[in-house]
Amino acid sequence: MPREASNLPLRSMGTVVLVLLLTALCCVGLKPSTAHAAGGSFRNPLGTSPDPYMTYYQGNYYLAATEGDAVRVAVAPTLGDLLTAPRVTVWQDSDASRNQQVWAPSFYLIGGHWYIYYTADNGVDDNHRLYVVESEGTNPLGPYHFKAELQPPNAPDEWAIDPVLLRQSDNSLYLLWSGAGTEGHNLIYISPMSSPWTVSGNRVYLPADGGCSGIREAPSILQHNGTTFLVYSTCDTGTPDYQLWMKSIPGYANPLQPGNWTQHAGAVFSRNDATGVWGPGSNGFFKSPDGTEDWIVYHGKNTSTYTYTGRTTRAQKITWNADGTPDFGAPLAAGATQNLPSGDPGGGSYWINDTGSSSGAGSIAYTGAWNSGNGCGVQCFWSDDHWSAQPDATAAWTFTGTRIALLSVRDTGNGIAAFSVDGGPETTSDYYGPIRMGEQLNYVSPELPYGQHTLRVRVTGNKDASSSAANVSIDRAEVYSN
Repeated sequence: MPREASNLPLRSMGTVVLVLLLTALCCVGLKPSTAHAAGGSFRNPLGTSPDPYMTYYQGNYYLAATEGDAVRVAVAPTLGDLLTAPRVTVWQDSDASRNQQVWAPSFYLIGGHWYIYYTADNGVDDNHRLYVVESEGTNPLGPYHFKAELQPPNAPDEWAIDPVLLRQSDNSLYLLWSGAGTEGHNLIYISPMSSPWTVSGNRVYLPADGGCSGIREAPSILQHNGTTFLVYSTCDTGTPDYQLWMKSIPGYANPLQPGNWTQHAGAVFSRNDATGVWGPGSNGFFKSPDGTEDWIVYHGKNTSTYTYTGRTTRAQKITWNADGTPDFGAPLAAGATQNLPSGDPGGGSYWINDTGSSSGAGSIAYTGAWNSGNGCGVQCFWSDDHWSAQPDATAAWTFTGTRIALLSVRDTGNGIAAFSVDGGPETTSDYYGPIRMGEQLNYVSPELPYGQHTLRVRVTGNKDASSSAANVSIDRAEVYSN
């Protein structure tokens, strides 16, 4: 199964009650007309790539995902800044046998070094194998050097992806991954490790339910109150029914004994048609900056069409049931305003809608002929957008900050837009997409001096040969101050 890289001031008690009510609504994925204060909230997506993994370390979030040719890490002090944070290339191999189709990196600090686990090949999917690199010190950005290929002694040299580590309460270390064997393809295996780069014992197959035949992949580890939860993805990631299932084991039990694992019935995280999120999975977990909250980072799509494209990185908070099991809830809409993790310093982005409403100092003005409506539903922020194919029609965003990002629909009838900041030279971006998807990242401005700026979006009237029209869609802007 291929998994290609994609390429409000308060003035009365009544107002207080209204704000509290709207705050509650936004946390279940609805889009209220008033948001949290800009410094205390964020919106998805956090990135444009699948298979994310994230941690918080010494004042920053570090986010990696499938990039295809290298391991890249986004760094930001607040969750809300990750979408536009620079991606730092921390590892790019020169060995042609393992420098393509680099997927699903995960990383851990052990003994004063960071270890990045990933899968790669020579451009042929069947040749995917597991690898680890080691940092020279405690900086998550490296530099790194190649350490080892990870190969269990009893396993033939065959296809393997999605390596992650499990550290039990006795500090024993294990490698989990999705591999091929006599039991089938894309199944979960585990082996003991004597060091972060040495698989020291035979692999063991972990049977796992999944709501579909075949694929069990992207194992991830969540630990809470002495219990280890193995959360894994099932079904083909191109389908809308890609989803998460779960097994668990006490922290003291031997994870190499399949009978020690308890299978939990049913999917724990799956498609949410009501909020327009399909195929949620291939996830990781991270702690809030103050260590009091657990969060899931995952990829999801804004289309129910079978496709590997359009999988974007998202995050939301996990709660805990009375029996000690995690409650993942349902995937929130892309663009749903959420409270930042506890201890996050804030200072992230605020939004401007295509209607001109904003949670900060922002507005929009149109020239030329534009259409508007709410027929796009869950495909759009607040279920509305503007669009035009008239050459030289413009939408001018006025904002106060250092950077602006535009998210909107890509579709089969969309064309090429031109962008200019504060009257400067134009750049272009193609809004065409072979499958209709809402809230896609289409433009990020260069970093600007803090202050008031104007971004002009111009309809060029040009289009890709595959497109049926030259529409440009206007939906959501995110404005950044850092």
